[in-house]
Amino acid sequence: MSNAAGDSNGDIQALAKGGRTNFFGFVLRLLARIPFLFIAGRLYGPDALGRFALAILVIEFAAQLATLGLKRGLAQQLSKNERPHVHIVWDALLIAGIASAIAAGILAALPQIMFPNSRINGLEQLLPLTIFAFAWSDVSLAALAYRLNVAATVRARAVVEPWTISIAAGALYFYSQRDGLIIAYALSMVAALLASLIPFIREYGLPHGWRPAPVELARLTRRNIPLAAADAIEWGTRNVDRFILGLFFSPAIVGIYWVAQQIVTLPQKLKTSFDPILGPVITQNLEAGNKAAVAQQVRQVGFWIIAAQAGIALALAIPGEAVMGLAGKEFVSGTGALAFLLAAEVVAATAVVSESALIYIARHRNLMISMATITLQILLSFAFILGARALALPVVVQAAGPALALPIALGFSSVLKARLLSRLLGAPVSPWRWALVWAAAAATVVGYAATSLPPSLEWLELSLGAPLILLSYGAIIWFKGFTSEDRVLFRRRQGDALPLNAESAASR
Repeated sequence: MSNAAGDSNGDIQALAKGGRTNFFGFVLRLLARIPFLFIAGRLYGPDALGRFALAILVIEFAAQLATLGLKRGLAQQLSKNERPHVHIVWDALLIAGIASAIAAGILAALPQIMFPNSRINGLEQLLPLTIFAFAWSDVSLAALAYRLNVAATVRARAVVEPWTISIAAGALYFYSQRDGLIIAYALSMVAALLASLIPFIREYGLPHGWRPAPVELARLTRRNIPLAAADAIEWGTRNVDRFILGLFFSPAIVGIYWVAQQIVTLPQKLKTSFDPILGPVITQNLEAGNKAAVAQQVRQVGFWIIAAQAGIALALAIPGEAVMGLAGKEFVSGTGALAFLLAAEVVAATAVVSESALIYIARHRNLMISMATITLQILLSFAFILGARALALPVVVQAAGPALALPIALGFSSVLKARLLSRLLGAPVSPWRWALVWAAAAATVVGYAATSLPPSLEWLELSLGAPLILLSYGAIIWFKGFTSEDRVLFRRRQGDALPLNAESAASR
């Protein structure tokens, strides 16, 4: 086997190892998210959830800007720069800290931005401090992922953060029904930061002999602006719908929609959690001029993500009323929005994986497509809401407008970004395989049977129906969709050889 093939094998094995770790993290996150939704929905109710959802919307947007694209751009800096890695990563932390200070200062001075429709006690002015925790945690985990340490991300994001907010939300309800969720959120961010910094310092150490270089820092910041903007826009496509709802509807409607969004973050994390491990692999192959390997990795990871997300989406959407009902009967009206949001994540997978390479070889064109995508999403959201109002449709139908706009806009993005990347690499990058259709059809039949159970057996619809949907879907994918390259995702031995046959995967 040639060295190039051997390197490609190693890359796929590294990606597969990251995929296995992240799938385990997904299961842990699922186990932690269920009690949080139960506590938040049944104890605090839709109104308090709506206030909380709008506040953290602003905080997380500010934190996205404060990372200045370093969550993905750090891999490129580490692969190209000859300075000691420990100095580079501490430079990144310093940049993120400065940007966080600016963002936190603005929001502390203008807390009405976070709470546009509710009274401020004064305690809320401390909430912007969580921007530091969010940004530093992201940079630390990106640095660890460059050295293929994905387990740290799983611990911080799938164990520490969700379990902290779940436990704290339950305990703080007895302290303040109004502010309990917000305080719990702040505690979870601090806990996630500690869970990120401890392995980061163990891996890289303290920056002995480090001297911040203002000129280099300014150059790094300027170079990362297109990437930071692309990250902010990608984040915005998942959250601008919540802001639009806040303009048209009551906090209760926003709270119901936010619960649907939280359920959708489960399959969403499967996609975004590949970014840290995919970034270093892509940058190293681009440095070596191996465009064919990059195209193969995009196809491979893209299929893994779509296959996993589609199965999870079906398992959550088909028994959607029972899933939303976990938070309380008031939340069942958000089932339609849940279905659209889950579909959007499947549609978006191709765009996100393609972007993992585009940010290094065509960052400005990638940014333009992202800007066009969010513009289309906003226009469609307003059009659907106003159109539904003009037709005097029920409020629940009106509120589903932004959720319907999202998969349409993300489908537009996936087509354009995949075509651009394919042209630049000179190889196909589409992860589509027909086995996805047959697997979805089988899962739908099983799901229909599960939802036909009497209402008194709704608990069985979730406890038995959802696993059967995943089992039937997974069986078809395994036997009809997976090639030998894909099965490495489930293979633990490092010495296994991988027969690389990109055409067989692309043609299925």
